[in-house]
Amino acid sequence: MVNSFMSQWPVLANSCQSLPARCGEPTLWQWESGCSMPDVNMPVLLVDDDELILNCMSHALQAAGLTNVITCDDSREVERILSAQPVGLILLDLMMPHVSGRGILARVTAEYPEIPVIMVTGTADLDAAVTCMKLGAKDYLIKPVESLRLVTTVRQALEYRSIHAEYAAFRENVFSGCLKNPEIFAGLVSGHPDMLKLFHYVEAIAATPWPVLITGETGTGKELIAQAIHRLSGCSGKFVTVNAAGLDDLFFSDTLFGHSQGAYTGADRSRNGMLEAAANGTLFLDEIGDLAIASQVKLLRVLQDHSYYPVGMDTPRRSSARIVVATHRDLNNTQRDGSFRRDLYYRLMTHHLRLPPLRERTGDVRLLLAHFLAKAAAALGRPTPAFPPELATLLLTYAFPGNVRELEAMVADAVSRHPGRVLSMASFKNYLLKHRAAATPEPGAAWPAPQTRSGATLPTLKEAREQLVEEAMKRAGGNQTIAAGMLGLTRTALNKRLRKG
Repeated sequence: MVNSFMSQWPVLANSCQSLPARCGEPTLWQWESGCSMPDVNMPVLLVDDDELILNCMSHALQAAGLTNVITCDDSREVERILSAQPVGLILLDLMMPHVSGRGILARVTAEYPEIPVIMVTGTADLDAAVTCMKLGAKDYLIKPVESLRLVTTVRQALEYRSIHAEYAAFRENVFSGCLKNPEIFAGLVSGHPDMLKLFHYVEAIAATPWPVLITGETGTGKELIAQAIHRLSGCSGKFVTVNAAGLDDLFFSDTLFGHSQGAYTGADRSRNGMLEAAANGTLFLDEIGDLAIASQVKLLRVLQDHSYYPVGMDTPRRSSARIVVATHRDLNNTQRDGSFRRDLYYRLMTHHLRLPPLRERTGDVRLLLAHFLAKAAAALGRPTPAFPPELATLLLTYAFPGNVRELEAMVADAVSRHPGRVLSMASFKNYLLKHRAAATPEPGAAWPAPQTRSGATLPTLKEAREQLVEEAMKRAGGNQTIAAGMLGLTRTALNKRLRKG
């Protein structure tokens, strides 16, 4: 019987005889496709009445890193196994005594539709294959099956299930209308719909193994989002931050990968890098758009193969850190002009979060103002001061190129200067007067485009003054004091112009 089996399964037989000493050790199977490994903790259930076939398939999968395998040689036991524990995938023989593979397939697709089923049979029957696919089988393998074909098919089916589960979680979170973990986002004060959608998306993708790219202008809260992803991920390791701006290739490699003793002048002892510090946790790489091309190649290897070389060593190490990166640059443009590798760009784009600038969510200015007032007062040991209603209106006239971080700094400075119970607007006015000219105009609030065509009529000085006054009053929400400050007039002078108009 053994000889018969070996002749029927020649390739798997050979692989069973030459298994690695450590079946659970990661092998080339896990990394060669460039895709993240499916969840190997979800068991693969093998069902076949031939025990030798079960053992051989089990060993082939374990050699590929899929170590959680359940074997079953009695088809009557399948229902009990499925009811007793979760199963990631079923590899099912078609022709078996007691309960046929087709009968089990029909039950599984009806009662456990989330479990992919791969049919295996020694009969090259096209009609049987079509019937199984119609019943819900994800794939159909014909004996003898090469180990490469077996492992690849199982991995693809597990990855399909992982992606399907991720999409289902995303839809549930985004469309449920409420956050499951609102306390995680306590530091990201916002009531804007785009930000709330982003929070839902973070909850949906936080536990996935793939990299996350966070883009947004300076001061929008990219690191806070990265921290939220880490806290929601369930990772047991640390959250480790590395700022990639200004790092040359050697310093980047030494920082991330560490070095061996004597790797370069001054390396008097070996040192582990930040990837090691972030083991089973999250490595947050900020300002990834400034990374040198040589360093981008090394980061791509970490993302693809989960391996890296410490400086001065020729033996690779494995990385178990989840990679989250952030940049204020437009990587879509930088990869086109050649300053950012296209393959790395697409690798990082698995999950993309764009944080909107503050000028696109002006409704949050009042919320953030109140939040930062309380935060600054608590830091100084003072009661939280009240702020005049026109302060929020004044701030809404500013484009905030530094975004939320700039607003926080403005508030902290004002609270430090004015210990009274009602916050003075003086420091805010002085700040805006000094910085307004350098700030980017708020989208949608730009001045009318000048007429440059030949023969076009320019507005008169009177008409231009009226347009300026009208625009200033519009931006100031009807507040004459704020509008006058924008125009460089006193409130009395502006009031006279309004009465004349």
